[in-house]
Amino acid sequence: MNSQSKSDIHTVQRKRPANFWRAVMLLIALIISLPVLVVVSSLFQPTTPAWQHLLDTLLTDYILNSFLLMIGVGLGTFILGVSSAWVVTSYEFPGRRWLQWGLLLPLAVPAYIIAYTYTGLLDFAGPVQTNLRELFGWQYGDYWFPNVRSLPGAILMFSLVLYPYVYLIVRSSFLEQSRAVLEVSRSLGYGMWHTFFKVALPLARPAIVAGITIALMETLSDYGTVEYFGVATFTTGIIRTWFGLGDLQAAIQLSSLLLMFVFSLILVELWSRRKMRFHHTGHVSKQNRRIKASGFSAVLCVLICLIPLLFGFIVPALQLVSWTIETSARMLNQDFIELVLNSFLLASVSALCCLLIAVILCYGKRISKGYFAAFSVRVASMGYAIPGVVIAVGILLPLSWLDKSIDHLANQWFNTSTGLLLSGTLFALVFAYVVRFLAIATQTLDSGLTKISSSIDESARSLGHKPWSILFRVHLPMLRVSLFTALLLVFVDVLKELPTTLILRPFNFNTLAVRTYELASDERLADASSAALAIVAIAIAPIILIINNMKKDSIGDPLS
Repeated sequence: MNSQSKSDIHTVQRKRPANFWRAVMLLIALIISLPVLVVVSSLFQPTTPAWQHLLDTLLTDYILNSFLLMIGVGLGTFILGVSSAWVVTSYEFPGRRWLQWGLLLPLAVPAYIIAYTYTGLLDFAGPVQTNLRELFGWQYGDYWFPNVRSLPGAILMFSLVLYPYVYLIVRSSFLEQSRAVLEVSRSLGYGMWHTFFKVALPLARPAIVAGITIALMETLSDYGTVEYFGVATFTTGIIRTWFGLGDLQAAIQLSSLLLMFVFSLILVELWSRRKMRFHHTGHVSKQNRRIKASGFSAVLCVLICLIPLLFGFIVPALQLVSWTIETSARMLNQDFIELVLNSFLLASVSALCCLLIAVILCYGKRISKGYFAAFSVRVASMGYAIPGVVIAVGILLPLSWLDKSIDHLANQWFNTSTGLLLSGTLFALVFAYVVRFLAIATQTLDSGLTKISSSIDESARSLGHKPWSILFRVHLPMLRVSLFTALLLVFVDVLKELPTTLILRPFNFNTLAVRTYELASDERLADASSAALAIVAIAIAPIILIINNMKKDSIGDPLS
């Protein structure tokens, strides 16, 4: 056999596993994208009387409130995230080393939990107004106090817990910028804040847009906060149309409009990535150090970092602890243990499913390479940008159709009814979580795989190992940290997810998130604290993991 024939055989042998992985990746991408395709297809369906009612009465409010919420949260996260990121990267002040990591802690608090907490603190019967009345001798009607249960209140709640997305990305951007450029600006007589507005801020624009986009996607997908505050948005409208008016078709069409908002954000973020080259304008100087702040400047730096941490995490956490101690005798019982077990089981199964699928997709992308593989991974990962309520709506229709088809066949062939095998079960809920949070696992594992040299794969193949053997013997052991990180992040996101769980959970099945929502809806805010505190306490774990990774990445950097 000549050398040309041997080369052709090796080429065919390499193509076979690649073709297999492409087929598997395509199948996964189609299944994961099914809910979105169902929702988009509703645009071509005839409208219903309920849809006409929405057009005439409520749709304008949904669009206007959602738009105002996006504008307000975008501005709030920009102010809190960018200012704190600039301060911790450019100034040395007392407590900076602790504050730069503490600023991430509000990520552990879901927006609906901080909304319930501040309502209990600031409403008429809460401790703040009660103490004010006792201190000044006021009665009802003698004073004005801002209403936290309003659109501005919702904007504030979202800004306090979502600014860390902006802070995290923009902080990395500021660290990566060429310090020489900033030194030139200062050498021309400009101060640090003038340099910030004229140089650093324009250079960080793509990172700012990316961080705000993530925050706005989380805002659009929220249900608990806006529903409790009485703000009519797309998510509240979808659930009210579905369960209140009993019109699933109109709810799906409303979901398609929400998708347009989300896809607009994605397009803006993709456009900003085209400008990413402006981040790196030269060699990063290792000789430059932060400016030492003193006096009023030091106090200002501390306040800029401490205020979002104080009101975004410390105050809500302390109030939850206080309420939990107060209500522990009646709330920490067998039912609470069952809630924890249900939540833990659901989050664990969903995280493991996401991890398994992410391994297949990321490793398939590594083997297959090319545009097709990358496109399949991107399609399968787009669920994170889709609000949970939209995914829930998009899942229920095909699963209901499949259940009816199976039941019809069972009646014809075996004269028996199968009932609901998929919809209304934990399968539907786990499937929704996989669609929603698969992107977190794929991005984490893909990042880990890119750090493994392709020469390792070539060496393993030269020793006769097949792709599956290379995966289990080489890559998975090297990806232990990435696997654990992905598992933990998905676990916590599932634990915090409210609208998807609220819609798709089976009867008589409750979780910590749903129980928190139910008690808060009944105005039993103190009773809801134990379940809420459990969510926050568990959610701190991945935040600490992120902090440790950031510390490792900062070793040797004088700016850390």
